[in-house]
Order: sequence, then C-alpha cells, then structure tokens
Amino acid sequence: MSIFIDNDTKLVVQGITGRDGSFHTLQTMEYGTNVVAGVTPGKGGQTFEGPNGQTVPIFNAMDEAVAETGANTSVIFVPPAFAAGAVLEAADSGVALVVAITEGVPVLDMARAHVFARDKGVRVLGPNCPGLISPGKAKVGILPGQIVTEGPIGLVSRSGTLTYEAVFQLTGAGLGQTTCVGIGGDPLIGTNFIDCLEAFEADPDTKGVVMLGEIGGTDEQEAAAYVSDHMSKPVVGFIAGQTAPPGRRMGHAGAIISGSAGTAEEKMKAFEENGIAVAKRPADLVGLIQDALN
Repeated sequence: MSIFIDNDTKLVVQGITGRDGSFHTLQTMEYGTNVVAGVTPGKGGQTFEGPNGQTVPIFNAMDEAVAETGANTSVIFVPPAFAAGAVLEAADSGVALVVAITEGVPVLDMARAHVFARDKGVRVLGPNCPGLISPGKAKVGILPGQIVTEGPIGLVSRSGTLTYEAVFQLTGAGLGQTTCVGIGGDPLIGTNFIDCLEAFEADPDTKGVVMLGEIGGTDEQEAAAYVSDHMSKPVVGFIAGQTAPPGRRMGHAGAIISGSAGTAEEKMKAFEENGIAVAKRPADLVGLIQDALN
C-alpha cells in the first residue's frame, strides 16, 4: 500500500500553465499519475498538452475543476503572493489533499489557510515542500520518479534535497519505498512528522521508516517521543545541520537555531533516547535500516 496518494489519486494542478507548473505536470503525467485537470484563472476552456497525445482540461476555478472531473488531490505551483489563496480555494473545493510546493509564502497568510483547511477536514502538505511519491502508484510534486522503486520503507523528511539523497541510497541498496514524503521546512506546515509516522504505522506494507530532520524547532523531539510511545515499526534518522552556527538560518525558514532545543545535538540525543538509530551521514542510513529490519 502507500500513504496519502495511490492509484486512486485524481490530481488537479493549480498554476498548470506557468513555467514550473507546466514542466512538473509533464513529469507527473509521464510517471503515470492521473492528472485530470488544471486551473489557471482566465484560461478556462483551454487544454494542456501532455505526453503521448494526452490532454488535460483547464478551468478558471477549483470548484469547477473538481465538479467536472472528481479530482481528490491538488498540487499548487503559483507565485508566493497567491499561494495561500490557492490553498483556501482548493480546501473549499472538496479535495482531500492539497500539496503546496510554492516557497516564500507569507507565514500569516498560511496561518489562516491552515486553520481553514483543518476546519474543512483537508490535509495540507507544505508549503515549501517537494511533495510526495508512492512508487508505482502516483507522484504529486517535484520528487524525481527515476530514483524511487517499490518496497517496504517509508520516508519522511523536512529537506527536499536530502530526501533525494536518502532515496537514491535506499534504492541503490535494493530497499524500495512505500511512500516518500517531503513535509517542508517552513515554520508553519500542514502535515508534520507525527502525521506521517502515524500513517506509516497503519500501513501494512511499510516495514520500517527513515526520518530526516534538520536544525530548528522541536518537531524532531516531539516525533521521537511519538516513536517511543506509539510505533511498533523500526525508525532510523538523520539530522541535517550538525555544523550550523547558532542564529543563522540554513536554507529553510524553519531551520534556525534559537536555543538549545533546536540544535542538531539535542535532536540526535532525543532520537537515541527514544530508540531511533541515528546516522552520522546520509550514506549510513542504509546500514541502519537494514540492521533494524533484521
């Protein structure tokens, strides 16, 4: 099985006619994901030309797209100033999952969008995330399909590029994945480590989990406590930013050390205290998860 997306995913792309939206829609369709609609205000009635002669209808608004196509998932490739509004529109349209790829979305705007989506019972992934992929089933976002393969490992990460590295290592060692999820590195995100761990624990095909964190905040510590209290499946981890100086943001808006709790040292200590084997470098993750599964 998988978590959050599968063969039944019907995807609508918000911002399908933009540079990033059009490029990644082609990649998504080539992977085999069922892209049923696109949304760009003012371009309703046009079509997006996909691979192998496939066409995707474009609508002016999300409610029209969902009503006409039965879409259950949205991915957002719109500029930062409009991204939170796109999340609001998607959450109000009836989809179950909204994946916000856009980086640089104002935090106050997303705070309102997250509350609205939660009240609607809609899961938001991101913003500022690479999305997710369930190998052999569906791809939503920008994770490269050529590095994944089907298998028993679930992966959740705050870092996009670190996700690629870890997945590449796992695939190269013959350890395929059920679902790989990039939750994003902004201070406010819709789906966190614990949400993914809970889903992986409930997925019968996931036998072990790789969790990739980074400096800043306390999400990793809270996730470690959850693993200790609720997970029966082995979890191994890695923390990025082990040499980062305090007070300096490292890539993500949420990756800033503002106290001892946000340091890599404290996060690694929390992992170890809660039974999560910690890799010193990404290349060590393969050996750790292999040992944990045996």
